[in-house]
Amino acid sequence: MPAPERVQLGRKRALPVCPNPLFLRWLTELRDQARERGLKTQHVYSKAISSLQKYPLPLQNAREAKILQNFGDGICKLLDEKLQRYYSEQGPDAPIHSLPEGAPPAGRPDNNSLAPPKKNNVPKDGEKERRGGGGGGVEKKKKKKREYVPQKRSGGYAVLLTLYRHSQIPGDKGYMFKMELQNEAQLLCDKSFTAPELGSKYTAWSSVSTLIHKHLVVKTHNPARYSLSEEGASLAERLEPEEQGSSEGQEERDGERARSEEEDAPGLVDLTVSDEEEEGVTLPGPDRPICVSQAAGEGAGPSVLGKAQASEPSAGRPGGGRLLPGDYDILLCVDFIETTGGSNHRKQDLVKELQRNGVTFDIRKLNVGDFLWVARQKVAPVPGQLRAPVAMELVLDYIIERKRMDDLCGSIIDGRFREQKFRLKRCGLARPIYLVEECGTAASHMSLPEATLQQAIINTQVVDGFFVKRVQDVRESAAYLTVMTRYLTKLYQNCTLVCRSRELEGDVGMQPSLSSPSLSLLSFAEFNYGATKNKSQTVREVFARQLMQVSGLSGDKAAAILDQYPTPCSLLSAYECCPSEADREKLLSNIRYGKLNRNIGPALSRTVSQLYCTQGPLS
Repeated sequence: MPAPERVQLGRKRALPVCPNPLFLRWLTELRDQARERGLKTQHVYSKAISSLQKYPLPLQNAREAKILQNFGDGICKLLDEKLQRYYSEQGPDAPIHSLPEGAPPAGRPDNNSLAPPKKNNVPKDGEKERRGGGGGGVEKKKKKKREYVPQKRSGGYAVLLTLYRHSQIPGDKGYMFKMELQNEAQLLCDKSFTAPELGSKYTAWSSVSTLIHKHLVVKTHNPARYSLSEEGASLAERLEPEEQGSSEGQEERDGERARSEEEDAPGLVDLTVSDEEEEGVTLPGPDRPICVSQAAGEGAGPSVLGKAQASEPSAGRPGGGRLLPGDYDILLCVDFIETTGGSNHRKQDLVKELQRNGVTFDIRKLNVGDFLWVARQKVAPVPGQLRAPVAMELVLDYIIERKRMDDLCGSIIDGRFREQKFRLKRCGLARPIYLVEECGTAASHMSLPEATLQQAIINTQVVDGFFVKRVQDVRESAAYLTVMTRYLTKLYQNCTLVCRSRELEGDVGMQPSLSSPSLSLLSFAEFNYGATKNKSQTVREVFARQLMQVSGLSGDKAAAILDQYPTPCSLLSAYECCPSEADREKLLSNIRYGKLNRNIGPALSRTVSQLYCTQGPLS
C-alpha cells in the first residue's frame, strides 16, 4: 500500500530569538505553576511573557524590565530573587543571556503549553478537499459574527420597537426626541428609563449607546433626535410579530385570570365599571380590572380608578403624563447655594424663617434661578419594596432670582447679570421674578453708584419684562416666598396638570393660561437639564454668546442679529458681499430689535464689523 501523500501546510515565519532566555524560562515556570493551581495570575504572567518576547535588548537585572508593559513590582521582585539564587549556585560571573548547559528550553508563552500534543496533521480525504487540496496552504474557516439581538423587555428592545412603530405611522416626522422616546418605550420595558435599580448606576436608557454603536439607531442634531437605521428597522421588523403575539397571549391570560377571580370571589367589587359606563359613557381605564373588597372600599377616599388614570399617559400627547386635582402637592424648591456659606449666616436665616412660617420646601441644585415651585405627585410606598416609586414633578411657571444689592453690583461688573437674565428668558417658564433685597444705606458703599444700580433694576422691569419685587431684608424675602407658596397652592388646587416636552415641535412657545383647568408644564428633570450652563451648545448659541461679549450688545440685539445671520459663516459671507468698508460698517445698523422696534445703530454695527473683519489683532 503506497504511503499517504504528505500535505504541505504552509510556511511559518521564524520567530526572533529572545535575548533574555533565562528570564523567559522563569516566567514560563511561574505561569505553569499558577495554571496548575488554577490561579488567575497565570494571565498576568502570560502578558509579561509576551512583552518580554517582543523586547529586542538584553536585560542586566529585573529592575530594568519595569519599563516593559505588564511588568510590575511583584514580577520584578520574583525575578530578582531567582536571579540572586542563580548567581549563588552558578557563580557571580554566570551568563544570564544564555541558558546553562543541560537546561530545558524556555516554554512557549501561549496559553496552550500545557495542552496535550495534537495528533498528526494529515487530514482525511474529505477534510483534504475542504482545506483546498494537497498543495495549497490551510484555508481557515472564518467564524461567523453573531448578530446582536436585544433581550426581550430590555431597554434596547423597547427603544427599537418604539422607533419602528412610530415609523409606521403615516405622516411621522421620522425621528423621536429623548423624553418622548423614553415615555413611550417604558410601556415595553421592565426596567425604568430614568431611575436606576438598587445598587446600580445604569438605567434602561443606557442600552441606547449600544444600539448606536451597533449602527441600529442613529443620533443626530441638538437636542438629540433618534431614528432607526436600515439594520435597526430590519431587526425591529423581525421583533414586532413576536411582541404582538406575546401581548395578545398576555391579554388572554389576564382575561382568564380576571374571570376566574370574579367567579371564585363573589365578595369582590370591580371598580372599573362606573355609573357613566353603564349609561354608555366609556372612561379610559387600566388594562387589568382592579378589584378590592367592599370593606376596604368604604370610605377609602379617592377612587383607585382615578389614581390609575392619573398615572397613565394623557391621550393626544405621546409620552406625556398628567396629574389630577388632589393627586399632587405644591412644593417650594430652594437652590442649595441659598442655604450654604455666608460670613454672617444670612442664608441660614432664610431657612429658619421658612420653617417658622410652616412652608414645606426642598433644597436641591437648580441650574437657573434661586427658587421655584413644583407639583409633586403623591405616591405611597409599595409593600415589599425598599424605595417608594419615583414621583412625577412638574415645574410651575414661576421662578425667582434673588439679588442683594452687593450681589447685583458684582454681577453687573463681571457680566453675570446680563447672562442670568438671558438664561431666565430661555428656561421655558413664563413668569420669571426678580426678588431684590434692599440694603438701606449699604448701597451707597458699593463699587457702582446707587443710581446705576437703581437704573439696572428699572431696566430689568421695563425693558426686559421681568416682574420685580423689592423687599428690605431676609425676613421679608421669606414672607414673600410664604405668600407665593400659599397663593400657588390655592391657584392650582383644581387644575389638571399635563406634562409636556420642550423638545416636541410646537411646545416651545406654548404659554399655558391659568384660567384653563388643564395646564401644560415641564417636568423638573427636563427643565433642570435644559438649564445646564455648560451643556453642549449649537453654533447659534455660541455665536450669540460671542456677540453678547461686545459692550452694549444685549440679548435682544443679539437675537435680532441671529434672525438674519444665524451663524458666523453667514455674517462673514454678508460682509464679503459688501463693496466697500463703509457698507460693511453699516450692514447691521438698520436691524430692528426689542419691543420698541429700534435700530441697532451705526456705532454698534461698526464695532461688530471691526471685530469680524479686521485682519490680525484689534488695536
